[in-house]
Amino acid sequence: MSTQHSPLSFAQRTAGVSLALVMSVLAAGNTLAGTREQAKRIHDRLVGTPPSAACLDQLETKVIANDAAGAAMDAITNDGGTDACIGADFYRVTLKNFITPWTNEEQTVFAPLNDYTATVIGIIRDDDDFRKILYDDVLYTGPGNPSAAVLTTGNSHYKALEDSGADLQAVLTRTTQSAATGLAAPAGVLTSRAAAKAFFVDGTNRAMFRFTMLNHLCKDMEQVKDPSYPPDRIRQDVSRSPGGDSRIFMNACVGCHSGMDPMTQAFAYYDYSYPLDGNGDPNYDAGQLVYTPGSVQPKYLQNSSNFEYGFVTPNDNWDNYWRTGSNSALGWDGALPGSGSGAASMGQELAHSDAFARCQVEKVFKAVCLRGPVDQSDRDQINTMINTFQGNGHKLKQVFADSAAFCKGN
Repeated sequence: MSTQHSPLSFAQRTAGVSLALVMSVLAAGNTLAGTREQAKRIHDRLVGTPPSAACLDQLETKVIANDAAGAAMDAITNDGGTDACIGADFYRVTLKNFITPWTNEEQTVFAPLNDYTATVIGIIRDDDDFRKILYDDVLYTGPGNPSAAVLTTGNSHYKALEDSGADLQAVLTRTTQSAATGLAAPAGVLTSRAAAKAFFVDGTNRAMFRFTMLNHLCKDMEQVKDPSYPPDRIRQDVSRSPGGDSRIFMNACVGCHSGMDPMTQAFAYYDYSYPLDGNGDPNYDAGQLVYTPGSVQPKYLQNSSNFEYGFVTPNDNWDNYWRTGSNSALGWDGALPGSGSGAASMGQELAHSDAFARCQVEKVFKAVCLRGPVDQSDRDQINTMINTFQGNGHKLKQVFADSAAFCKGN
């Protein structure tokens, strides 16, 4: 007597096939995740190009020795001599693509190399304190000792450097903005020509603060909005009754402007000036950063009739109202006064926050691991890297190495 079995449903059959495929993939992953494959994954994630056999041997030796972070550092740092790894594309491609979106409002990677990007690459290459990008008198250029006119009125120097395929790890040279361009009040990349063109042009200079928060503290203005702060430093150009309804100002506008405007005052002497072409249209590419010490830029005083009793900017003194209240959670440095004059001291205030450190580490983790944190293990690793970053001189190159080591696979 034969026994009849009920036919499997389509869902049951496909579930069985899917399970078999998943088990096959997992088995293959476990088989392939040997030390050589881990070494290659580290190199691929950081450099983006296949390593030579000799370089892969070098990296695998360190992976076998349980020094994956050391292997990652070898992949991106050519020490010469017997070092088989080149690492040039980490600087020329990986870092360039990582940094470039910070230099424009569109946040696109498809923009040429500029002084902002080159300076951040140089800081990372040299293992300098990464916080300095927002306040130090620093600038990185290529070879040839470019003149102040070349550096301040166009981007030809950096575009030519990129177009030539130069090894940025080898050719970037550190100097100061004050010496190279004559700028009297440098503040890291905040006073780079690229940043000025993107964020000081026209407008009210609030864009520079907003994109600095977004790019370097990973917080847009909506995320720090708090209407509990006093509105005494909000400028005249902000209507207190937009659309004839004061409730909009009290419930929405004041939440951003009460903290932003006192900080944006640090940029009161900066602007981006540009000529007009033959048709009377703006030629932004030929413009340059302008600094007028002691003289507030007219953009800070425009639209005064919107609310004539609003704040009239007298100088570049700034105050951080966010040190108290809900935004104290950003982790401000208690060793700093929370107020000052000019862009450099305000940039230092932002860069020395815990939010700055967390933002950098999370961005690197996502760029290297190709994903954000998805579980407690990822979150624990990020917290560990933040502690290392803050306790070991704020060296971002190490964060790249540690991220690649963590995401190498098992």
